[in-house]
Amino acid sequence: MTIKIINESDNQLPAYETEGSAGLDLRASLTEPISLKPLQRALIPTGLYIELPQGYEAQIRPRSGLAIKKGIGLLNTPGTIDSDYRGEIKIILINLSNETAQVHHGERIAQMVINKYEKVTFVEVDELSETERGEGGFGHTGVK
Repeated sequence: MTIKIINESDNQLPAYETEGSAGLDLRASLTEPISLKPLQRALIPTGLYIELPQGYEAQIRPRSGLAIKKGIGLLNTPGTIDSDYRGEIKIILINLSNETAQVHHGERIAQMVINKYEKVTFVEVDELSETERGEGGFGHTGVK
């Protein structure tokens, strides 16, 4: 699949880091480092704009290395970029550690996964088919 992209940063284009990677790494586009205090959040620009084909979305997900090494995660995870959005991709980072964390220009801050989706139409009915689970919700099968 080919996706049109505008890159207004001086960072490389999103890339898969390994042959088996599902996510393309996104990098911070900053004029100076940003300090995130514990529980502070910030909207980090990437300098990237994309044009997704109809029927596709881009999901923005956290990077596990950033989470374990710095305690930085993403809010609104996974974030969704719709096929009709043409604005800059920005990442909502949050510092979940007990120490101030630095985010630097060019740092890989998130990953983007492209997914196909289906549009649905709801049909109102008076009842649904029965299943063995029924209305069993959160934790209904126990902890073992």
